[in-house]
Amino acid sequence: MTARERQERLDRLFDRLAASASDEDARRFESGIEALWSQSGSDTADLLTQRALELAASEDSAGALTLLRAALEAKPDYAEGWNKRATLFFLKGDYGRAMQDIRETLRHEPRHYGAWAGLGRILEQTGDERRALDAYRRALAINPRIDGLRDQVTKLAEKVQGREI
Repeated sequence: MTARERQERLDRLFDRLAASASDEDARRFESGIEALWSQSGSDTADLLTQRALELAASEDSAGALTLLRAALEAKPDYAEGWNKRATLFFLKGDYGRAMQDIRETLRHEPRHYGAWAGLGRILEQTGDERRALDAYRRALAINPRIDGLRDQVTKLAEKVQGREI
């Protein structure tokens, strides 16, 4: 598949995701998007990422981070590679590096709803609730059916903006 075909396919899936009538439909479109995101266009980067995920699952985050660094050296525009590494940094509590990698993710794929939601989570946990709310809303604008996020936005909006009288 060419880069143009991949982009056109992603565009169609995002349009369908935004218009999905049910959670089941949304999950199907999410799966299609995420399958395309997982394909970097480099066999080397894909293999390194797959192995990194296996190491992360076995709780070898140091090994996983090493392999993801190598994957990103092989394919620097691999948005999902940046996102996977951001997730590992987040899980280690290294929010600064996680946010740097989220910025890279969004630079290469501005519609990465998972990265927007992750950014919101970091901002909320570090006390920047107003910007967290903005990040969550951006995630929902792209994918209105992210599990539990709408409720989180409602709660956070009341906290940040106050309750209407």
